Amino acid sequence: MDPTSLLDQLRAAGVPAQRGQASAIRQLVLQAPAHVVARALGYHVKTTTHLVTEAGGTWSRYAPGDHTR
Repeated sequence: MDPTSLLDQLRAAGVPAQRGQASAIRQLVLQAPAHVVARALGYHVKTTTHLVTEAGGTWSRYAPGDHTR
């Protein structure tokens, strides 16, 4: 099974896959910083930052990078 055939099966069953995907990413950005989610999933940081804003997340002031001194 590959993503395309799974998507075809979901569509045939009447499941709107895009809504589920966006909902899952919104849940992730509520649990982790948008930059981390973007890097892990291959999304652009602006996309995940927008989603965290929509979801009412509190990671808006996260500063990525190495903070060990």
